[in-house]
Amino acid sequence: MCVKVACVGGGPAGLYLSILLKRQDPSHDITVYERNPEGSTYGWGVTYWRALLDQLHAHDPESARAVEESSVRWDQGIAHVRELSTRQPGDAGHGIGRHRLLEILADRARTLGVRLEFEHEITAEDIPDADLVVAADGVHSALRSPHAGHFGTELKPGRNPYVWLGTTKVFDSFTFAFVETDHGWIWCYGYPFSAEQSTVVIECGPETLAGLGLDRATGPEGAGVTGSAAEADGLARLEQLFAHILDGHRLVGRAAADGSTSWLTFRTLTNRTWHRGNLVLLGDAAHTTHYSIGAGTTLALEDAFALADALREGPDLPQALLRYERGRQSELLSLQSAARYSAQWYENLTRYIHLPPERMFALLGQRHSPLLPYVPPQLYYRLDRAAGQMEALRRFKRWLGPKLARTAHARELTSRK
Repeated sequence: MCVKVACVGGGPAGLYLSILLKRQDPSHDITVYERNPEGSTYGWGVTYWRALLDQLHAHDPESARAVEESSVRWDQGIAHVRELSTRQPGDAGHGIGRHRLLEILADRARTLGVRLEFEHEITAEDIPDADLVVAADGVHSALRSPHAGHFGTELKPGRNPYVWLGTTKVFDSFTFAFVETDHGWIWCYGYPFSAEQSTVVIECGPETLAGLGLDRATGPEGAGVTGSAAEADGLARLEQLFAHILDGHRLVGRAAADGSTSWLTFRTLTNRTWHRGNLVLLGDAAHTTHYSIGAGTTLALEDAFALADALREGPDLPQALLRYERGRQSELLSLQSAARYSAQWYENLTRYIHLPPERMFALLGQRHSPLLPYVPPQLYYRLDRAAGQMEALRRFKRWLGPKLARTAHARELTSRK
């Protein structure tokens, strides 16, 4: 049965959903509407992990190969605290430029017959006539906002301001740097997304932002002001603070409509329900999770997997949307909890920052734990180390047991001869 789908928002979730639906049934009439020109996007690189890449290969091998070929990989993390550094192995992470990811998905969608309408803004007053309308238009969704009461929309602001920047410094691992100033701590996360560039996210407390004078490049509710001089001064100040990891490279702000780089405050978005009639929410229009767990793009793409699967299971649209909503809300519970604790770890940085770097880094890796805020950090570290050693012992015993059993059996056979 041919279904007409209007997807509002040309980000990763909207584009990938259009790919999945076209692969399910090439006769589907699918249009993706994006208000911005093609090739213009915010952000620098996005992170993802091997599990997502495996899912992409399972759902659409062609685009997955292109994504993998355009990505860089790391398997270590390094933390710089004052003049000390510690490096630890970790899970394999991947980075890809957001612009390149969208280019791959747009090309694939066009190849499959999806219509892409750039510079075409859709509002709640001019929703396209379609069997299914997908609101993939971000946290400030124009299609969701007029019905916030129905959706049960809640936006909870975090405490710390942050700014999303780029640099030509190519980090060789996922890099953390914590710098103490006269006005408090400021820190960054850096990761490569190509052979030429890396993303740098810088965060601090509001009192540190004001004390360093960085708030002068921030307007009401995090909107950037037009003063390019203030922005340049702010970037120069940040380059000085993080010179020890930038190795002479510059920080680059994104080119917003007014030419400025914004300090923002992350807002966690939740919705009680994700659909209304034939309108369904996808990606950041439905939910957000704090950037410190690096899962935003992954969760948006997983929404697309789940919605496509639900629509394939049966022709009853209300039931399909309900299956999608319930399934994804259930799957997100643990990740949303982890993201809240991760954000709180940074908001309470002084609780951990004076530990030896290797211990601080270990607890940084445990920041998703609901127990960590309530257990003294040194005690938590010792308990976690002991638990890890016990698990290693259990793994060794599981490995050794069959070997001992085989050796004993061989000896028994020999003794019988």
